[in-house]
Amino acid sequence: MTYALIDRRSHKYYTYLRAVFDGIGNAQNRYNWLITDCVCYPENKDIEKQFDQEYCWLSGEALTAILEKEDFQWIWAVICGFPKDIPLEKILNYPLPSAQEYNGYYHNPVSLQHPLASVEIIPSDSSWVLMVSKEKALVDQYQKKFPKAEDLSLFNQK
Repeated sequence: MTYALIDRRSHKYYTYLRAVFDGIGNAQNRYNWLITDCVCYPENKDIEKQFDQEYCWLSGEALTAILEKEDFQWIWAVICGFPKDIPLEKILNYPLPSAQEYNGYYHNPVSLQHPLASVEIIPSDSSWVLMVSKEKALVDQYQKKFPKAEDLSLFNQK
């Protein structure tokens, strides 16, 4: 089963990952992250180069360290969290996720884009952020921190 939220109202500017990670109780460190289809604007050029690739693979700790240096705005991306025991080689056996071409988030039942991912965070056009997860506790925790977030399945029915 998949659980999902769309958050269009909780943040003044979208999307800053430190706030999102705070919303999930900093559980990001439990995962390794595949970041694809990324448009973001860090001031630090080394960070910019790291994300200006076909994909970026980081541990939760490494991603957290980057955001502690600079919490920059994410315009588009698919940020997929994987259990740490799944190797990158296995993950790359599937197509790279796309923020703009995948419509499985906007049709019910909502689905994760990458079949091995546990959680996907999708900043979308600086307008909202989607949180999709196999783990109900992550979604519930985010909604507790940001009660204006809406159930994505109900949003899709509108």
